[in-house]
Amino acid sequence: MRVPLSWLREYVDIDLPVAEVAELLTNAGLEVESIDYLGLPGAELEWDRERIVLAQVLKVEQHPDADRLVLATVDYGAAEPKVAVTGAPNLFPYVGRGDLRGEGLYAPYALEGAVLYDGHKDGRVKARLKGRPLRGIYNDSMLCSEKELGISEEHEGIILIHGAPGGGTGGSETRPYKAGTPLQDVLGDAVLEIAILPNTARATSIIGVARELAALTGKPLRQPSYDVVMDGPPVEGRVVITTDEPELNPRFVALVIEGVRQIPSPYWMQYRLRLVGQRPINVVVDISNYVMLEIGQPNHTFDYDVLRRRAGRYAPDGPIHIHTRLPHPGETVTTLDGAERKLEPYTILVTDPAGNLSIGGIMGGKESEINDAT
Repeated sequence: MRVPLSWLREYVDIDLPVAEVAELLTNAGLEVESIDYLGLPGAELEWDRERIVLAQVLKVEQHPDADRLVLATVDYGAAEPKVAVTGAPNLFPYVGRGDLRGEGLYAPYALEGAVLYDGHKDGRVKARLKGRPLRGIYNDSMLCSEKELGISEEHEGIILIHGAPGGGTGGSETRPYKAGTPLQDVLGDAVLEIAILPNTARATSIIGVARELAALTGKPLRQPSYDVVMDGPPVEGRVVITTDEPELNPRFVALVIEGVRQIPSPYWMQYRLRLVGQRPINVVVDISNYVMLEIGQPNHTFDYDVLRRRAGRYAPDGPIHIHTRLPHPGETVTTLDGAERKLEPYTILVTDPAGNLSIGGIMGGKESEINDAT
């Protein structure tokens, strides 16, 4: 299990060096097999604190001599803003929108002399940033993609972070940022690779590891808020849940979420998911995965419209019926990755009267997954 130190700090204060944290956890039975550093000293690519910083995007204009390039004016903490020439497609929607200060749009920004990964070459090839003209405009800085910083292989656009002007840190999309802050202090992290054994299953979550660390150091544990807003009509009469195996599946609950907009999740959430080895997909799936990893509670999001269409086969005027049971001999389910899974006899199977839906606590089914039309 991959555990970012920054995520642990949401729930417990950590004032020890990373190596000491790893030793404490290992001696307590949570074996830390390795520590991956990102951007910090010890990383394969250490982010230069002077030359790789957080910048606020102030304005985006079309390049006068190139349709596929834009000019991004940024505040990077110096006395005067600077202009970077870029072809990042996710900046094009901001062209011509004037002053962007009110939007709180930030991005990693590298100055001449910074060492980055070359985004246009296969693999991780380091290159030192040098100034040169780009279609008639001299450019000696760049806004960075995840690949250039060694976060992932993503190079379709630059990293865009939404936040509020100011200082300090936080854990939400309204997180305050300050232009010119070394990127190490914003996205730099150390990720613990922990081997979780069966007798330490209580620690299979970020909060689980934070709880262990709080006990080991005497620091208080900060639980996240479990409050949730419940508006609209009750779920009774729309969804019914039953189980054949209450001893194996003692609790299975559902709620209906409506008014969903298919947008990307905020970058801070995408970033944490990448650090723990998950691929960001969309805001609904990302929240589901985030909560599962945070508190250790398996959960899954179904497309309600798909389940409603399936219910038309067995209860046109009745509720959706979700049922859990053990599989019959030879039963299969096609999971999110498109694979047809032959089910072991001890597997908790999530079904409805129209067929199989998912493997309980393991993986969702292909037909009812969240997609762009949800």
